[in-house]
Amino acid sequence: MTDVGTDSDRLTRAEHNEPLLEVIDLKTHFQVEGGIVKAVDGVSFTLDRGKTLGIVGESGSGKTVLSRSIMRLITAPNVITHGEVRYDGRDLVTKSSREMKAYWGVEMAMVFQDPMTSLNPVVKVGRQMTEHIRHHLGVSKSEARATAIELLKSVRIPEPEVRIDNYPHEMSGGMRQRVCIAIALACGPKMLFADEPTTALDVTVQHQILNLLRQQQKDRFMTMIMVTHDLGVVAGRTDEIAVMYAGKVVEKAPTNQLFADMRHPYTQALLWSIPKVSQPKHTRLNAIAGRPPDLISPPSGCSFSPRCPYAQEKCHIEEPPLTAGAAPGHQFACWYPVGSPENEAAWERNLAAGVPQTLAAAGKLTATEELLETINLADDTSDHEGAGA
Repeated sequence: MTDVGTDSDRLTRAEHNEPLLEVIDLKTHFQVEGGIVKAVDGVSFTLDRGKTLGIVGESGSGKTVLSRSIMRLITAPNVITHGEVRYDGRDLVTKSSREMKAYWGVEMAMVFQDPMTSLNPVVKVGRQMTEHIRHHLGVSKSEARATAIELLKSVRIPEPEVRIDNYPHEMSGGMRQRVCIAIALACGPKMLFADEPTTALDVTVQHQILNLLRQQQKDRFMTMIMVTHDLGVVAGRTDEIAVMYAGKVVEKAPTNQLFADMRHPYTQALLWSIPKVSQPKHTRLNAIAGRPPDLISPPSGCSFSPRCPYAQEKCHIEEPPLTAGAAPGHQFACWYPVGSPENEAAWERNLAAGVPQTLAAAGKLTATEELLETINLADDTSDHEGAGA
């Protein structure tokens, strides 16, 4: 088995407050018949132990490919990977799939989007859990079953002694997702990836699953990366947020700072798209104008410029770098950041010129304060529920 570092090595790194994960200029490209798909194109960030990072963006922005690239789960022949992924001081990009088996499950694990595709439909839940436990921990069959039952209890599945002998189709969607979480937590990983774990669930069950993940992360002091397309999901449940668009991070900040002073127009557009409780029935949802770019031949300059209500000529020619803002830890890539005098002037020019995406966004500005109030109210509610759990 590949050495993943001694306990003394990990303790030394933890004592020096070194980050558990360092991603440095990571690129994951797919070579297809039409060209090179730049799914992840130069992403860098660090993540401290016990912290939660939210990765947010539309479908196709590179969120899932980024998380799977970090775990080294994408190993097809047409994949080109560059950069560094340093986990606990070791570069994972240079490791083979065989070497990564020492990390999967024990050091890092993933909760996938659809439990019905990650669980084997013809194998009982208990066997799927105990095989995982016995392989990594080397315990007996009876010990593995007892551990699996305790895990099902920890994720709040009722009658775990009965449910452990069920097939996946005999459970509800929420229970299947709880089983997937239990399997991911079985060997006590230090890092957990949650790849849109609530997409296929109804709103009530979504809330329960998200609270469960947050509670497990706190109880186990895990480092977690939560992938989602919804800013409302990560509000109050993450320490930092990275917003991705066209394979790049376009804004990154501590969660409170991002909602208090978002600077990138794409982040603002994602916030506008959140439905509000105060809206009357049958109100048309706010959508971001246009479509995500073609990752084989993205537009020149800023990738978001064809959809941006503030875009100027410079945006279509020069790509803005990811630069540090005034607040600590706040970075964004925009020539005309939201809230700046330059941004306001660009808005007025586009409005006067009748730019379509600007006219489409004109009716959404008044919703920002109401959305932030709704998110803050939801955070307060979930905190109270978490305290009572």
